[in-house]
Amino acid sequence: MPGPGPHLMYAMSSGIALTHLTKGRFTPHHTLIYALNAFFGPDMGSFSEWLSSTFFDDNSVVSSLADEIHHPFYYVVILGFPLCVFYSWLSNELVGTRILDYGYGVPLSRLQALFLIAAGSLSHFFLDHLFEEDGHTKMYTWIMSTGWWINRAPINPDAVIIVGFLCVCLVGGFIYINSSKLRKSTTRKQICESMKLIVIIGSLYCLWCASQIYWMNPRRPPVGEEADLGVLVFMAIYFLLPHWLCILSMDPIPLRTQRFPV
Repeated sequence: MPGPGPHLMYAMSSGIALTHLTKGRFTPHHTLIYALNAFFGPDMGSFSEWLSSTFFDDNSVVSSLADEIHHPFYYVVILGFPLCVFYSWLSNELVGTRILDYGYGVPLSRLQALFLIAAGSLSHFFLDHLFEEDGHTKMYTWIMSTGWWINRAPINPDAVIIVGFLCVCLVGGFIYINSSKLRKSTTRKQICESMKLIVIIGSLYCLWCASQIYWMNPRRPPVGEEADLGVLVFMAIYFLLPHWLCILSMDPIPLRTQRFPV
């Protein structure tokens, strides 16, 4: 299982990269709260269980609650509100005492803190699912189960056509959206349209894979031996979603730095 070092360094390095890319809108306050929740957040339940077993004989209630807290989504549901209140207060104190730099001098709101708590929880399990239980976690086992390991995967013509068509649509649509000849929209609009394209193609890709794995009898390999369905679902939930939540938590662009049309 990953220890404190990998969890902290993964989250902090991601936060520092976002700080650089966003020109300070993702502040050290964001990085600190994101890293703390990626490191200690869901493990809070396991720590409280160990603490109660040390001092009390009967810790069945704490043990059951600890199992619920050590979950990528239940952690946010159970502790999200009290933690976002605490982190918002902490950010305000850090701004007031100037212990930690904050670009615009405004502390994190509760909603921003909640986004970071959720992002930290998902990033925590990004590492746990891959490197825990000797590589036999339920999530990792499911990811690998979406591949074809019986024998050499047959190459089905319909799979080649459909997967090839979806990939061509993805690349061609991206080029069309970002074409310099058709560039009449703003960069922000192009980014949104590109993301919509990825979500649509990704959803159709997953639908194709799921139909071949779970709806066909006998089961057919959707993309040769590749475990594409598991990989796409895992990366969407535990890698892309937490970084999207981090982006949602960023401070708005100050009016003095916004560009207005002349």
